[in-house]
Amino acid sequence: MSRTLFTGNGAAAWGARLAQVDYIPAFPITPQTEIIESLANWIDHDQMDSRLVTLESEHSMITAAGSAAATGVRVFSATSSQGLLYGMEMLYTVAGWRAPFVLVNVSRGLSAPITLESDHNDIMAARDCGFLQIHCTTCQEVLDSTLIAYRLAEHPAVRLPVIVNLDGFYLSFTREPVEIPDAEAAANFIGSFDAENVHFRASTPTSQAVAVLGGTPYSYFRYEIHLAAQQGLQVYDEVANEFAEQFGRLHDAVEAYRCDDAEYVFVMIGSFASKAKAAVDQLREAGWAIGLVRPRLLRPYPAERLQKLLAGKKGVAVIDQNISMGKGGVLHSELASALYGKPDSPTVLTSFIGGLGGRDINQEELFEMAKVTKQAFEQGETPEPRLLFSQDELREVHKLQAVAHVERMELESKS
Repeated sequence: MSRTLFTGNGAAAWGARLAQVDYIPAFPITPQTEIIESLANWIDHDQMDSRLVTLESEHSMITAAGSAAATGVRVFSATSSQGLLYGMEMLYTVAGWRAPFVLVNVSRGLSAPITLESDHNDIMAARDCGFLQIHCTTCQEVLDSTLIAYRLAEHPAVRLPVIVNLDGFYLSFTREPVEIPDAEAAANFIGSFDAENVHFRASTPTSQAVAVLGGTPYSYFRYEIHLAAQQGLQVYDEVANEFAEQFGRLHDAVEAYRCDDAEYVFVMIGSFASKAKAAVDQLREAGWAIGLVRPRLLRPYPAERLQKLLAGKKGVAVIDQNISMGKGGVLHSELASALYGKPDSPTVLTSFIGGLGGRDINQEELFEMAKVTKQAFEQGETPEPRLLFSQDELREVHKLQAVAHVERMELESKS
């Protein structure tokens, strides 16, 4: 096992390399391209025995990934943002095929307006398609989760594709110390891909599908996918524990940081959770009983784990780096549904939306969120969901609006 500096993209590429993938359908998109470039370079220099093919779009790429997995080979691919949405039709399709492979998504905000920076609306749009989802906070987690994802996807009780998600730029291009498992140890951990009854050979073509299904059989197959996804919770625990025994790093389905005696808790996913940990430490020094809960596994949804970890808390502040238009934060809505009606649920569940389009969430804002949540508990009234936006940012927006108004007036006068 060696230790070196890697970006999140580099860690994802190393995960695919250690998994000894057979086939890599690819299409470049910022900020994911470095993953594919790294894999292509290793293949060109005979450091990987894999085939990489550049397709004409993400739609074709995901189609090729599912089709290849259905022939019994191990498949890896990666995308981001608009690319994930371009392939959205095929996300549903290949999950319905029960074709197990790993797709890394490097989260980036969606247009319009266009941004190259990160938030989680792309990955949240894919939460219902049938792919399981693992969310990473560090570069080490990216590499480890890629290995774990293959075991999860290929397990006989699951047989579903898995997305490993990391934040664009904040993690994809951040260099952190990463331990690279020994190639032989990684190969032994993952094992070979046993496709069982999922196979197709050109020499012996066999139809494995029908053109159209009615409501009753369609419902049966969709519900089978749901049940298989739920099986992923137990399988993930088994695989994560085995990974910890072999490599010394445990990645629980839900991470709990300083939560045992906490009265208040932050809940969030992604790379900014590392900043929330630092805020927890500082608030603890100031006398607060506060902690952090971070779901690594978002699909299947670890409802029972969250219920147990948050039971008896005075207040929970949910921080979403996404916004479901007309509703609010997705994490907040899903957590509220998981906690509703459960005994000893938190008294207050506050909602904060921030980090959209790569906007920073600073320590002062985390302190303020804790303060608002504590005040809500003490006053017995939960505030409306809040978009994190400072007075300076508001003034800047007003300036932009004023400039746009002047430009419009000038154009109208000229016409």
